[in-house]
Amino acid sequence: MDDDTAAALGRAWRDDFPWQFLTRLTELGDRMGGSPGERRAAELVSDALCDVGADPDVEPFEMNRWTRGDAELAVRTERDGDPVERSFETIALPYSAAGDVTGPLVDVGYGTPDEIADAGDELAGGIAVASTDTPPEKGRFVHRMEKFGHAAAAGAKAFVFANHVPGQLPPTGSLRFDAEAAMPGVGVSTETGDWLTEYAAMGAEATVRVSATTERGESRNIVGTLGPDTDEEVVVVAHFDAHDIAEGAQDNGCGITTVLTAARLLAAMDLDCRVRLAGVGCEETGLMGAEALADSLDRLSVKAVVNVDGAGRARNLRAYAHGHDEVRAFAERVVEDAGQPLAVTETPHPYSDHWPFLRAGVPALQLHSQPPAGAERGRGWGHTHADTRDKVEVRDVREHAMLTALLVAELTREAAFERVDAERLAEQLREADAERGMRAAELWPDEWD
Repeated sequence: MDDDTAAALGRAWRDDFPWQFLTRLTELGDRMGGSPGERRAAELVSDALCDVGADPDVEPFEMNRWTRGDAELAVRTERDGDPVERSFETIALPYSAAGDVTGPLVDVGYGTPDEIADAGDELAGGIAVASTDTPPEKGRFVHRMEKFGHAAAAGAKAFVFANHVPGQLPPTGSLRFDAEAAMPGVGVSTETGDWLTEYAAMGAEATVRVSATTERGESRNIVGTLGPDTDEEVVVVAHFDAHDIAEGAQDNGCGITTVLTAARLLAAMDLDCRVRLAGVGCEETGLMGAEALADSLDRLSVKAVVNVDGAGRARNLRAYAHGHDEVRAFAERVVEDAGQPLAVTETPHPYSDHWPFLRAGVPALQLHSQPPAGAERGRGWGHTHADTRDKVEVRDVREHAMLTALLVAELTREAAFERVDAERLAEQLREADAERGMRAAELWPDEWD
């Protein structure tokens, strides 16, 4: 390790920037894609990149802005001949269609394809209730968009997403990417989900009402560069938008803070090629910022993309290698040389900002966090009212920023990785049983057919 890198890493231990930036970001409130709060977040990112000499540009793009109205969930049934009528707290899921629908309440368990298929004709015209969880015995994790897509294809009239993490926390999360969904969808707490499961078994009828609007809007990316002006480059991306119901401290306040803190280190390091640093908007509502960024670049000149989505949330780093053996081996070597642990997930997935690059052949490394032993599967506090600054340990952000900087700096010196082959990537996703879920979520690329 050269003296400049060692000195920069030493200063990072005492740097107040991560907590100061995260504080200002989470004070903004609503950072939903296309909102005034998201624009103010972009200004904070731009200021931070200016401070390290990255000379950032503002790159606006058009998108479909979804605006939340109110939502209601009511249940009617009988117990021992006496009527039961209840209303529950609920929130609309982004890109939910507006509507007022009534139908039988149908419990589809964890919302896996097999469970939804087992519901059969019962689900046609019904209101599906699915847990946010996918326990290990059910196999691979089934994404919210897949659960919704399969329920809609089975004829459901509305979708209820029940959190598996206790605490009266209705979850949010987009039902579609950048487009209005086919039917209303709402989130409820695990406590409400417990009641709904019981009422569904009793043959209850439910009404779901959502008011929301989808209209054309504008978001923006903030993009700067460090290092020499070379034809080849490493792209580092993190999203600064968040869902409108919380501060978005962990998702992805930690991630964008990690990148900006890493930028402060990279500015003092010897880099062998250009590093493009991008804070992007609209990840939560459809990866639109990453799509716009990828479209603006010559992807053949991108040596690799590092997507920092999930880093800084817990003590140890997790790397998603997205099916690329060289990327996995590289990440393991660099982090081991730094004397730190690293968990690795190899299976590719399309649900974050690396995806527009990965499907175009760019090797991708996503930096996330390894949940502590015994933690719930899934997002934890993410996508709920509880995703607040107090959940963040600033030392985790600092250490993940240091590792991010070391990984990116080493990437600039590394020989080019083999490009991602589209047929092999498609096969890896099929082997992981992801194809039917991606089709249900309308994410399977047309060119792969």
